[in-house]
Amino acid sequence: ALILVLIVSWLFVRKTPFAVDRTFRVLQFVSASLYSLGHGGNDAQKTMGIIAVLLFSQGMLGPSFYVPLWVVLSCQAVLALGTLLGGWRIVHTMGSKITRLNPMQGFCAETGGALTLFGATWLGIPVSTTHTITGAIIGVGAARRVSAVRWGVAKGIVLAWVITIPITAAISAAAYWLTTLFQH
Repeated sequence: ALILVLIVSWLFVRKTPFAVDRTFRVLQFVSASLYSLGHGGNDAQKTMGIIAVLLFSQGMLGPSFYVPLWVVLSCQAVLALGTLLGGWRIVHTMGSKITRLNPMQGFCAETGGALTLFGATWLGIPVSTTHTITGAIIGVGAARRVSAVRWGVAKGIVLAWVITIPITAAISAAAYWLTTLFQH
């Protein structure tokens, strides 16, 4: 992200702040679109794969493995609906609570995150898009100056990520225990 900021800054050295801001507001639509494409290519693919494997393991796909179209469409719809209904809180936290981003910095963070997602997807590595954009935003904020990042907010986000794993395991174990209790 730092290299991207330096390259972009060099390209716009002789422009007025208004012209640079206007240009990057337009470019941010491109970078946000690329990031969204990377988000769907990585997060939606993980969900589709899990559902398809479950269907295949239960013999519902027949002898050959494939991802049914209804699984693809339903995963895309649910991902879009989740982003529409709850994603605004994440976007607000990422875009204004960790550090303040101007359009150039937002473009750099989204482009860096999109490139990371494209690379991970190409290599077949499942990654968290939230982790990716958080790292990119913190990187862009810290490139401006280390004190520009609200480290308390970043710490809270990382803590939530760490706590999620054991809580999810406990809820899954409880759900399994309840289902086995009612089977007998």
